[in-house]
Amino acid sequence: MHRSVSGLRVAAAPFVVPGPSGVAVRDRLKHLAAEDAEVLRLVGAHMGALASGDLKVRCADGLEHSGESWARRKRALTPVSSSRWAGAVTKASHDQWALARRCQAAHIRGLEAGIRTLRHRLSLPVGARGSKKAPGGYRSRREWHAKSRRLAALEARHTAAVADWRTGRVRVVRGGKRLLNTRHHLADAQLTEAQWRQCWEAERWFLSADGESGKRYGNETIRVSPGGQVSIKLPVALAGLANAPHGRYVLAARVRFAHRGTEWVDRVEANRAVAYRIHFDTRRGRWYLTASWSWPVTQSVPIEAALAHGVIGVDTNADHLAAWRLDTHGNPLGTPRRFFFDLSGTADHRDAQVRHALSRLLHWAKSCQVAAIAVEDLDFQAEKTREKHGRKRRFRQLISGMPTGKLRARLTSMADQTGIAIVAVDPAYTSRWGAQHWQKPLTSTTRKTTRHDAAAVAIGRRAQGHPIRRRTTPPPAHQSDVQGHRTVQAPSQTLGREGTRPRIPGPRTRSVPPGRGVNAGDQNAQNRSGRSAEHGAWQQDSLPLSL
Repeated sequence: MHRSVSGLRVAAAPFVVPGPSGVAVRDRLKHLAAEDAEVLRLVGAHMGALASGDLKVRCADGLEHSGESWARRKRALTPVSSSRWAGAVTKASHDQWALARRCQAAHIRGLEAGIRTLRHRLSLPVGARGSKKAPGGYRSRREWHAKSRRLAALEARHTAAVADWRTGRVRVVRGGKRLLNTRHHLADAQLTEAQWRQCWEAERWFLSADGESGKRYGNETIRVSPGGQVSIKLPVALAGLANAPHGRYVLAARVRFAHRGTEWVDRVEANRAVAYRIHFDTRRGRWYLTASWSWPVTQSVPIEAALAHGVIGVDTNADHLAAWRLDTHGNPLGTPRRFFFDLSGTADHRDAQVRHALSRLLHWAKSCQVAAIAVEDLDFQAEKTREKHGRKRRFRQLISGMPTGKLRARLTSMADQTGIAIVAVDPAYTSRWGAQHWQKPLTSTTRKTTRHDAAAVAIGRRAQGHPIRRRTTPPPAHQSDVQGHRTVQAPSQTLGREGTRPRIPGPRTRSVPPGRGVNAGDQNAQNRSGRSAEHGAWQQDSLPLSL
């Protein structure tokens, strides 16, 4: 983090967010026969057990992993499945171990941030006041003692996490740690033991196959024809269940991708790689098939071209998106827009709310004929620690509930098909300076501008390279016409507030043309009220016109 001479953060340059690197579409396996569902359960359970064993071996290897050990694991799985099933399982295990390592590194950074804050506050006297840049001491000896115990606990966790990191040891739960802990709280989850067992087993099944270009329809393990027929290459242990040649099982259900269906058909007809995953939704009792494929990396649109027709600044909040359209000069146009969403309830409900809000935002951007949307490059990982905002529990819950990463990823993916570029800007001081410099001037008798609307203007201006802070009004003696210049900060009720005051009669300079200043010695002429200075308590002599 770089700071200027005045101590302010130096904002990073805005950049165009790269587009998505792939796409995934999903469809339901309708009219699935009972024997088809049973075959899918058997294949998923068999491959899930193999995936669990392979993940255990991969985690035991730790940092000693190599290409030779990977090949050894694959050779061990091939006799009980197939070479392609074994390749998919070993690759999934490696990806899961790598993800656990990234999460472990993030956990260590969070512990280090908490330890730094605790050490700083414990070093201060009890009751010491804090500042905007650093917190103060704790309020009482009791709180100081509790936080000292908290510091010891965090240091012990940090030592254990660093030791695991150095040895390459990770902790992974196939099926999810949250679902595993739900087993001990079935009443709160409103589940029976049988229902939980069904969810647990379904989450641990493995029915995924990577695509392979050049093979028929782009996948040899789970093959889907352009007409929607689904067939699976059965593992060697379940080859007796095949109903088609070459150990394959053809499902009675057919799929039809409503979204990007034409693009998917073009790929499978050209035998290009398409990855498939079959999963079971225990809550609905339905089977689904997800197809995914990657795109080649394309060059991003230059930021100058993206901002050629203005920009829409978007401020992300806990319950809505505040947006305002700006022209090429950074001036707000029209009225601000707000797109509300509700992040309570299940994950599917939250995801649907976010997608609906983003869809409305993109439709409005298209109607405005704007080719760029500016958003903040937010990251609250360092702000979620309990040590930094210990007493501000609602604030911690607020920033923890804001899906900043998911929202930007979804916005980038959804905007890719509309031709709208996403510009990420540094979030430093956008809310503070927006409220300070733009909220009052943009408020009128018919429009109440919120600080979130003003922040959207600040975000858009930073994306365009314009300064957020507006030039303040100079002192009256330094304004044009000697206190005669009016600014936009004048109250909205003032008539002609954007113009200049009427000219004051009388000399204004020491060089006066002929015929001017004839009333210089007439005090009645110089007083606007028309009253003589003799009626007042003071007397003013005439001013000389020249030295």
